[in-house]
Amino acid sequence: MAVVLLNGTLNRVMILEMAVPAWLVSVMVALPLLFAPFRALIGHRSDMHRSLLGWRRVPYIWMGTLLQFGGLAIMPFALIVLSGDTHGPAFVGHAGAALAFLLVGVGLHTTQTAGLALATDLAPPGSRPRVVALLYVMLLAGMVLASLVFGALLEQFSQMRLIQVIQGAALATMLLNIAALWKQEARNPVLTDPARPRQDFAMAWRRFIAQPRAARFLVTVGLGTAAFSMQDILLEPYGGEILHMAVGSTTMLTAILAGGTLIGFAIAARHLSLGGDPFRIAAFGALVGLAAFPAVMIAAPASSLLLFLTGTGLIGLGGGLFSVSTLTAAMALDNGDGSGLALGAWGAVQASAAGLAVAAGGILRDVANVLADRGLLGPALTGRSVGYGFVYQVEIVLLFAALVAIGPLVRTAGGRLRSTAKFGLAEFPG
Repeated sequence: MAVVLLNGTLNRVMILEMAVPAWLVSVMVALPLLFAPFRALIGHRSDMHRSLLGWRRVPYIWMGTLLQFGGLAIMPFALIVLSGDTHGPAFVGHAGAALAFLLVGVGLHTTQTAGLALATDLAPPGSRPRVVALLYVMLLAGMVLASLVFGALLEQFSQMRLIQVIQGAALATMLLNIAALWKQEARNPVLTDPARPRQDFAMAWRRFIAQPRAARFLVTVGLGTAAFSMQDILLEPYGGEILHMAVGSTTMLTAILAGGTLIGFAIAARHLSLGGDPFRIAAFGALVGLAAFPAVMIAAPASSLLLFLTGTGLIGLGGGLFSVSTLTAAMALDNGDGSGLALGAWGAVQASAAGLAVAAGGILRDVANVLADRGLLGPALTGRSVGYGFVYQVEIVLLFAALVAIGPLVRTAGGRLRSTAKFGLAEFPG
Protein backbone atom coordinates (compact mmCIF):
# COMPACT_ATOMS: atom_id res chain seq x y z
CA MET A 1 0.00 0.00 0.00
CA ALA A 2 2.79 2.42 0.86
CA VAL A 3 4.64 1.82 -2.40
CA VAL A 4 1.48 2.37 -4.45
CA LEU A 5 0.62 5.54 -2.54
CA LEU A 6 4.08 7.08 -2.71
CA ASN A 7 5.12 6.09 -6.23
CA GLY A 8 1.72 6.02 -7.87
CA THR A 9 -1.37 7.75 -6.55
CA LEU A 10 0.09 10.64 -4.57
CA ASN A 11 2.57 11.90 -7.15
CA ARG A 12 -0.22 12.33 -9.73
CA VAL A 13 -2.59 13.95 -7.20
CA MET A 14 0.09 16.33 -5.92
CA ILE A 15 1.26 17.41 -9.38
CA LEU A 16 -2.13 17.77 -11.09
CA GLU A 17 -4.96 18.12 -8.55
CA MET A 18 -2.89 20.05 -5.96
CA ALA A 19 -0.60 21.90 -8.41
CA VAL A 20 2.56 21.09 -6.45
CA PRO A 21 5.74 21.53 -8.58
CA ALA A 22 6.99 18.24 -10.00
CA TRP A 23 10.53 18.85 -8.72
CA LEU A 24 9.23 19.14 -5.16
CA VAL A 25 7.07 16.02 -5.53
CA SER A 26 10.02 14.05 -6.91
CA VAL A 27 12.20 15.05 -3.97
CA MET A 28 9.48 14.04 -1.50
CA VAL A 29 8.96 10.65 -3.14
CA ALA A 30 12.73 10.11 -3.32
CA LEU A 31 13.20 10.54 0.44
CA PRO A 32 12.04 6.99 1.34
CA LEU A 33 14.11 5.51 -1.50
CA LEU A 34 17.27 7.22 -0.28
CA PHE A 35 16.87 5.49 3.08
CA ALA A 36 16.80 2.06 1.43
CA PRO A 37 20.60 1.53 1.49
CA PHE A 38 20.40 1.38 5.28
CA ARG A 39 18.36 -1.82 5.10
CA ALA A 40 21.56 -3.85 5.37
CA LEU A 41 22.40 -1.97 8.56
CA ILE A 42 18.89 -2.58 9.91
CA GLY A 43 19.18 -6.30 9.23
CA HIS A 44 22.59 -6.43 10.88
CA ARG A 45 21.33 -4.51 13.91
CA SER A 46 18.41 -6.90 14.31
CA ASP A 47 20.83 -9.84 14.09
CA MET A 48 22.93 -8.35 16.86
CA HIS A 49 20.06 -6.85 18.88
CA ARG A 50 20.64 -6.88 22.63
CA SER A 51 17.56 -7.39 24.76
CA LEU A 52 16.69 -9.10 28.01
CA LEU A 53 13.30 -10.03 26.52
CA GLY A 54 14.92 -12.33 23.98
CA TRP A 55 13.33 -10.74 20.88
CA ARG A 56 15.47 -9.71 17.92
CA ARG A 57 12.98 -8.96 15.14
CA VAL A 58 9.84 -7.90 17.02
CA PRO A 59 11.23 -4.53 18.24
CA TYR A 60 12.23 -3.50 14.72
CA ILE A 61 8.99 -4.63 13.10
CA TRP A 62 6.97 -2.84 15.76
CA MET A 63 8.96 0.39 15.54
CA GLY A 64 8.78 0.28 11.75
CA THR A 65 5.02 -0.17 11.93
CA LEU A 66 4.65 2.80 14.26
CA LEU A 67 6.78 5.00 12.01
CA GLN A 68 4.79 3.98 8.95
CA PHE A 69 1.48 4.58 10.73
CA GLY A 70 2.60 8.01 11.91
CA GLY A 71 3.75 9.06 8.46
CA LEU A 72 0.52 7.98 6.78
CA ALA A 73 -1.60 9.57 9.53
CA ILE A 74 -0.15 13.07 9.07
CA MET A 75 0.49 12.82 5.33
CA PRO A 76 -2.88 14.03 3.91
CA PHE A 77 -2.94 17.14 6.08
CA ALA A 78 0.70 17.90 5.28
CA LEU A 79 -0.11 17.61 1.57
CA ILE A 80 -3.05 19.98 1.86
CA VAL A 81 -0.86 22.56 3.57
CA LEU A 82 1.84 21.95 0.96
CA SER A 83 -0.64 22.71 -1.84
CA GLY A 84 -1.07 26.25 -0.44
CA ASP A 85 -4.38 25.78 1.39
CA THR A 86 -3.11 27.55 4.52
CA HIS A 87 -2.57 30.97 6.05
CA GLY A 88 0.76 29.97 7.57
CA PRO A 89 4.27 30.11 6.10
CA ALA A 90 5.04 27.88 3.12
CA PHE A 91 7.89 26.04 4.82
CA VAL A 92 5.42 24.37 7.21
CA GLY A 93 3.88 22.44 4.33
CA HIS A 94 7.29 21.50 2.95
CA ALA A 95 8.55 20.32 6.33
CA GLY A 96 5.35 18.41 7.14
CA ALA A 97 5.25 16.61 3.80
CA ALA A 98 8.96 15.75 3.98
CA LEU A 99 8.51 14.38 7.49
CA ALA A 100 5.49 12.29 6.45
CA PHE A 101 7.25 10.76 3.45
CA LEU A 102 10.42 10.12 5.45
CA LEU A 103 8.51 8.42 8.27
CA VAL A 104 6.71 6.14 5.81
CA GLY A 105 9.98 5.29 4.07
CA VAL A 106 11.90 4.53 7.24
CA GLY A 107 9.03 2.45 8.61
CA LEU A 108 8.58 0.61 5.32
CA HIS A 109 12.22 -0.45 5.01
CA THR A 110 12.58 -1.27 8.71
CA THR A 111 9.48 -3.48 8.74
CA GLN A 112 10.33 -5.21 5.47
CA THR A 113 13.90 -5.99 6.45
CA ALA A 114 13.16 -7.27 9.94
CA GLY A 115 10.11 -9.17 8.71
CA LEU A 116 12.11 -10.96 6.03
CA ALA A 117 14.75 -11.84 8.61
CA LEU A 118 12.04 -13.18 10.93
CA ALA A 119 10.60 -15.34 8.15
CA THR A 120 14.08 -16.74 7.54
CA ASP A 121 14.47 -17.49 11.26
CA LEU A 122 11.15 -19.32 11.44
CA ALA A 123 11.40 -21.44 8.31
CA PRO A 124 13.41 -24.69 8.34
CA PRO A 125 16.39 -24.54 5.95
CA GLY A 126 14.72 -26.84 3.44
CA SER A 127 11.58 -24.69 3.13
CA ARG A 128 13.13 -21.20 3.31
CA PRO A 129 13.23 -20.66 -0.46
CA ARG A 130 9.49 -21.31 -0.80
CA VAL A 131 8.64 -19.20 2.25
CA VAL A 132 10.58 -16.18 1.05
CA ALA A 133 9.26 -16.71 -2.48
CA LEU A 134 5.72 -16.48 -1.15
CA LEU A 135 6.61 -13.23 0.65
CA TYR A 136 7.83 -11.59 -2.53
CA VAL A 137 4.88 -12.80 -4.59
CA MET A 138 2.57 -11.38 -1.92
CA LEU A 139 4.45 -8.07 -2.09
CA LEU A 140 3.72 -7.74 -5.81
CA ALA A 141 0.18 -9.08 -5.39
CA GLY A 142 -0.40 -6.55 -2.62
CA MET A 143 0.78 -3.74 -4.90
CA VAL A 144 -1.60 -4.83 -7.62
CA LEU A 145 -4.53 -5.16 -5.19
CA ALA A 146 -3.77 -1.84 -3.51
CA SER A 147 -3.60 -0.04 -6.85
CA LEU A 148 -6.98 -1.47 -7.85
CA VAL A 149 -8.59 -0.51 -4.52
CA PHE A 150 -7.12 3.00 -4.50
CA GLY A 151 -8.20 3.49 -8.10
CA ALA A 152 -11.78 2.56 -7.28
CA LEU A 153 -11.91 4.68 -4.12
CA LEU A 154 -10.46 7.76 -5.83
CA GLU A 155 -12.61 7.54 -8.95
CA GLN A 156 -14.53 10.55 -7.61
CA PHE A 157 -11.62 12.61 -6.31
CA SER A 158 -11.86 15.12 -3.49
CA GLN A 159 -9.51 16.23 -0.74
CA MET A 160 -11.75 14.66 1.89
CA ARG A 161 -11.75 11.34 0.02
CA LEU A 162 -7.94 11.52 -0.22
CA ILE A 163 -7.69 12.01 3.56
CA GLN A 164 -9.97 9.04 4.15
CA VAL A 165 -8.02 6.77 1.79
CA ILE A 166 -4.58 7.59 3.21
CA GLN A 167 -5.67 7.34 6.83
CA GLY A 168 -7.50 4.11 6.02
CA ALA A 169 -4.21 2.81 4.64
CA ALA A 170 -2.51 3.81 7.91
CA LEU A 171 -5.03 1.86 9.96
CA ALA A 172 -4.89 -1.14 7.62
CA THR A 173 -1.08 -1.14 7.84
CA MET A 174 -1.19 -1.23 11.63
CA LEU A 175 -3.79 -4.02 11.77
CA LEU A 176 -2.12 -6.16 9.11
CA ASN A 177 1.33 -5.88 10.69
CA ILE A 178 -0.01 -6.74 14.14
CA ALA A 179 -1.81 -9.76 12.73
CA ALA A 180 1.30 -10.87 10.85
CA LEU A 181 3.55 -10.43 13.90
CA TRP A 182 1.29 -12.07 16.47
CA LYS A 183 3.05 -14.99 18.21
CA GLN A 184 5.58 -15.45 15.44
CA GLU A 185 8.94 -14.93 17.17
CA ALA A 186 9.77 -17.07 20.19
CA ARG A 187 11.85 -15.41 22.87
CA ASN A 188 15.48 -16.55 22.98
CA PRO A 189 17.61 -14.62 25.51
CA VAL A 190 20.74 -16.42 24.34
CA LEU A 191 20.59 -14.74 20.93
CA THR A 192 20.05 -11.29 22.45
CA ASP A 193 22.70 -11.61 25.15
CA PRO A 194 24.31 -8.15 25.62
CA ALA A 195 27.71 -9.87 25.68
CA ARG A 196 27.44 -10.98 22.04
CA PRO A 197 30.21 -9.45 19.89
CA ARG A 198 29.40 -7.34 16.85
CA GLN A 199 30.80 -8.11 13.42
CA ASP A 200 33.10 -5.79 11.46
CA PHE A 201 32.47 -5.41 7.72
CA ALA A 202 35.31 -3.02 6.82
CA MET A 203 37.81 -5.67 5.77
CA ALA A 204 35.17 -7.68 3.92
CA TRP A 205 34.15 -4.59 1.93
CA ARG A 206 37.74 -3.84 0.90
CA ARG A 207 38.14 -7.41 -0.30
CA PHE A 208 34.89 -7.25 -2.27
CA ILE A 209 35.52 -3.97 -4.08
CA ALA A 210 39.04 -5.13 -5.04
CA GLN A 211 37.60 -7.96 -7.14
CA PRO A 212 37.85 -7.69 -10.94
CA ARG A 213 34.58 -6.50 -12.52
CA ALA A 214 33.08 -5.48 -9.15
CA ALA A 215 33.30 -1.73 -9.78
CA ARG A 216 32.05 -2.04 -13.39
CA PHE A 217 29.22 -4.24 -12.19
CA LEU A 218 28.08 -1.66 -9.63
CA VAL A 219 28.26 1.09 -12.27
CA THR A 220 26.06 -1.03 -14.53
CA VAL A 221 23.53 -1.56 -11.75
CA GLY A 222 23.43 2.16 -11.01
CA LEU A 223 22.96 3.23 -14.64
CA GLY A 224 20.32 0.62 -15.41
CA THR A 225 18.37 1.23 -12.22
CA ALA A 226 18.40 5.00 -12.78
CA ALA A 227 17.17 4.47 -16.35
CA PHE A 228 14.17 2.40 -15.27
CA SER A 229 13.39 4.48 -12.15
CA MET A 230 13.47 8.07 -13.41
CA GLN A 231 9.96 7.79 -14.85
CA ASP A 232 8.41 6.50 -11.60
CA ILE A 233 7.36 9.98 -10.51
CA LEU A 234 6.12 11.01 -13.96
CA LEU A 235 4.26 8.05 -15.42
CA GLU A 236 0.89 8.76 -13.79
CA PRO A 237 1.07 12.56 -14.21
CA TYR A 238 1.95 11.93 -17.87
CA GLY A 239 -1.14 9.78 -18.28
CA GLY A 240 -3.32 12.33 -16.51
CA GLU A 241 -1.98 15.57 -18.00
CA ILE A 242 -1.12 14.49 -21.54
CA LEU A 243 -3.50 11.57 -22.19
CA HIS A 244 -6.29 12.94 -19.93
CA MET A 245 -6.68 9.80 -17.82
CA ALA A 246 -8.70 10.02 -14.59
CA VAL A 247 -7.14 9.51 -11.14
CA GLY A 248 -8.58 6.03 -10.85
CA SER A 249 -7.33 5.08 -14.32
CA THR A 250 -3.78 6.29 -13.77
CA THR A 251 -3.58 4.40 -10.50
CA MET A 252 -4.05 1.22 -12.54
CA LEU A 253 -0.68 1.92 -14.14
CA THR A 254 1.03 0.66 -10.98
CA ALA A 255 -0.73 -2.66 -11.43
CA ILE A 256 0.47 -2.86 -15.03
CA LEU A 257 4.04 -2.05 -13.98
CA ALA A 258 3.97 -4.65 -11.21
CA GLY A 259 2.53 -7.25 -13.55
CA GLY A 260 5.24 -6.58 -16.12
CA THR A 261 7.90 -6.82 -13.42
CA LEU A 262 6.55 -10.17 -12.25
CA ILE A 263 6.56 -11.50 -15.82
CA GLY A 264 10.14 -10.30 -16.25
CA PHE A 265 11.10 -12.04 -13.04
CA ALA A 266 9.56 -15.31 -14.22
CA ILE A 267 11.29 -15.14 -17.61
CA ALA A 268 14.67 -14.34 -16.05
CA ALA A 269 14.31 -17.08 -13.43
CA ARG A 270 13.49 -19.59 -16.15
CA HIS A 271 16.54 -18.79 -18.26
CA LEU A 272 18.87 -18.44 -15.27
CA SER A 273 17.82 -21.85 -13.96
CA LEU A 274 18.90 -23.29 -17.32
CA GLY A 275 22.39 -21.80 -16.94
CA GLY A 276 21.84 -18.53 -18.79
CA ASP A 277 24.35 -15.71 -18.45
CA PRO A 278 22.85 -13.11 -16.08
CA PHE A 279 24.67 -10.26 -17.81
CA ARG A 280 23.19 -11.19 -21.18
CA ILE A 281 19.69 -11.32 -19.69
CA ALA A 282 20.25 -7.95 -18.00
CA ALA A 283 21.33 -6.52 -21.35
CA PHE A 284 18.17 -7.92 -22.93
CA GLY A 285 16.15 -6.15 -20.23
CA ALA A 286 17.85 -2.88 -21.19
CA LEU A 287 16.93 -3.54 -24.84
CA VAL A 288 13.30 -4.03 -23.82
CA GLY A 289 13.49 -0.65 -22.11
CA LEU A 290 14.80 0.88 -25.34
CA ALA A 291 11.55 -0.20 -26.97
CA ALA A 292 9.34 0.74 -24.01
CA PHE A 293 10.26 4.39 -23.55
CA PRO A 294 9.81 5.38 -27.22
CA ALA A 295 6.39 3.73 -27.10
CA VAL A 296 5.42 5.89 -24.13
CA MET A 297 6.76 9.01 -25.86
CA ILE A 298 4.94 8.33 -29.15
CA ALA A 299 1.67 7.73 -27.27
CA ALA A 300 1.26 11.49 -26.73
CA PRO A 301 1.39 12.72 -30.37
CA ALA A 302 -0.47 9.59 -31.49
CA SER A 303 -3.11 10.01 -28.73
CA SER A 304 -2.91 6.24 -28.25
CA LEU A 305 -3.83 4.97 -24.80
CA LEU A 306 -3.10 1.40 -25.90
CA LEU A 307 0.45 2.32 -26.91
CA PHE A 308 0.96 4.05 -23.56
CA LEU A 309 -0.26 1.04 -21.59
CA THR A 310 1.88 -1.30 -23.71
CA GLY A 311 4.94 0.84 -23.07
CA THR A 312 4.17 0.87 -19.35
CA GLY A 313 4.03 -2.93 -19.25
CA LEU A 314 7.30 -3.16 -21.20
CA ILE A 315 8.99 -0.82 -18.72
CA GLY A 316 8.05 -3.21 -15.93
CA LEU A 317 9.19 -6.19 -18.00
CA GLY A 318 12.57 -4.69 -18.83
CA GLY A 319 13.12 -3.48 -15.28
CA GLY A 320 12.27 -6.91 -13.89
CA LEU A 321 14.69 -8.65 -16.25
CA PHE A 322 17.46 -6.19 -15.44
CA SER A 323 17.00 -6.25 -11.65
CA VAL A 324 16.75 -10.01 -11.30
CA SER A 325 19.69 -10.70 -13.60
CA THR A 326 22.02 -8.23 -11.92
CA LEU A 327 21.03 -9.67 -8.57
CA THR A 328 21.99 -13.13 -9.82
CA ALA A 329 25.33 -11.75 -10.99
CA ALA A 330 25.85 -10.26 -7.51
CA MET A 331 25.23 -13.68 -5.99
CA ALA A 332 27.94 -15.14 -8.27
CA LEU A 333 30.52 -12.44 -7.55
CA ASP A 334 31.57 -14.00 -4.26
CA ASN A 335 30.65 -17.55 -3.37
CA GLY A 336 32.37 -17.41 0.01
CA ASP A 337 31.63 -15.48 3.16
CA GLY A 338 31.28 -12.23 1.23
CA SER A 339 28.14 -13.19 -0.74
CA GLY A 340 25.94 -11.26 1.67
CA LEU A 341 28.13 -8.21 1.23
CA ALA A 342 27.82 -8.48 -2.55
CA LEU A 343 24.03 -8.55 -2.27
CA GLY A 344 24.15 -5.62 0.14
CA ALA A 345 26.28 -3.62 -2.30
CA TRP A 346 23.82 -4.43 -5.09
CA GLY A 347 20.89 -3.28 -2.95
CA ALA A 348 22.65 -0.10 -1.80
CA VAL A 349 23.59 0.97 -5.33
CA GLN A 350 20.16 0.10 -6.70
CA ALA A 351 18.25 1.97 -4.00
CA SER A 352 20.50 5.03 -4.14
CA ALA A 353 20.32 5.19 -7.94
CA ALA A 354 16.54 4.84 -7.83
CA GLY A 355 16.17 7.61 -5.26
CA LEU A 356 18.41 10.03 -7.12
CA ALA A 357 16.75 9.21 -10.44
CA VAL A 358 13.26 9.83 -9.07
CA ALA A 359 14.36 13.22 -7.72
CA ALA A 360 16.11 14.11 -10.98
CA GLY A 361 13.11 13.11 -13.08
CA GLY A 362 10.83 15.75 -11.60
CA ILE A 363 13.51 18.45 -11.75
CA LEU A 364 14.35 17.73 -15.40
CA ARG A 365 10.67 17.78 -16.36
CA ASP A 366 10.13 21.20 -14.78
CA VAL A 367 13.30 22.68 -16.30
CA ALA A 368 12.43 21.41 -19.78
CA ASN A 369 8.88 22.75 -19.52
CA VAL A 370 10.13 26.20 -18.48
CA LEU A 371 12.52 26.29 -21.43
CA ALA A 372 9.76 25.16 -23.80
CA ASP A 373 7.29 27.74 -22.47
CA ARG A 374 9.84 30.50 -23.07
CA GLY A 375 10.45 29.32 -26.62
CA LEU A 376 14.11 28.54 -25.98
CA LEU A 377 13.82 25.04 -27.47
CA GLY A 378 12.41 26.16 -30.81
CA PRO A 379 8.89 26.25 -32.27
CA ALA A 380 8.73 22.47 -32.66
CA LEU A 381 9.20 21.79 -28.95
CA THR A 382 6.24 23.37 -27.22
CA GLY A 383 3.49 22.06 -24.99
CA ARG A 384 3.34 20.23 -21.70
CA SER A 385 4.59 16.95 -23.18
CA VAL A 386 8.07 18.36 -23.83
CA GLY A 387 9.25 17.93 -20.23
CA TYR A 388 8.07 14.34 -20.07
CA GLY A 389 9.65 13.53 -23.43
CA PHE A 390 12.97 15.01 -22.30
CA VAL A 391 13.03 12.75 -19.24
CA TYR A 392 12.23 9.68 -21.33
CA GLN A 393 15.06 10.59 -23.71
CA VAL A 394 17.46 10.86 -20.77
CA GLU A 395 16.36 7.40 -19.68
CA ILE A 396 17.08 6.06 -23.17
CA VAL A 397 20.60 7.55 -22.99
CA LEU A 398 21.12 5.94 -19.58
CA LEU A 399 20.05 2.57 -20.99
CA PHE A 400 22.61 2.89 -23.78
CA ALA A 401 25.23 3.78 -21.15
CA ALA A 402 24.24 0.69 -19.15
CA LEU A 403 24.66 -1.45 -22.26
CA VAL A 404 28.14 0.03 -22.81
CA ALA A 405 29.07 -0.70 -19.20
CA ILE A 406 27.72 -4.24 -19.25
CA GLY A 407 29.34 -5.15 -22.58
CA PRO A 408 32.76 -6.20 -21.21
CA LEU A 409 31.05 -8.18 -18.48
CA VAL A 410 29.14 -10.20 -21.05
CA ARG A 411 32.26 -10.86 -23.10
CA THR A 412 34.47 -11.84 -20.18
CA ALA A 413 31.92 -13.68 -18.07
CA GLY A 414 31.66 -16.73 -20.27
CA GLY A 415 30.52 -19.64 -18.19
CA ARG A 416 32.40 -18.59 -15.06
CA LEU A 417 29.89 -16.04 -13.83
CA ARG A 418 26.83 -18.05 -14.68
CA SER A 419 24.90 -18.85 -11.59
CA THR A 420 25.15 -22.48 -10.59
CA ALA A 421 22.72 -22.06 -7.72
CA LYS A 422 19.02 -22.32 -8.36
CA PHE A 423 17.51 -18.88 -8.61
CA GLY A 424 13.92 -18.06 -7.86
CA LEU A 425 11.71 -15.61 -6.05
CA ALA A 426 13.33 -16.63 -2.79
CA GLU A 427 16.60 -14.92 -3.63
CA PHE A 428 15.09 -11.51 -4.35
CA PRO A 429 15.46 -9.15 -1.36
CA GLY A 430 12.21 -8.15 0.35
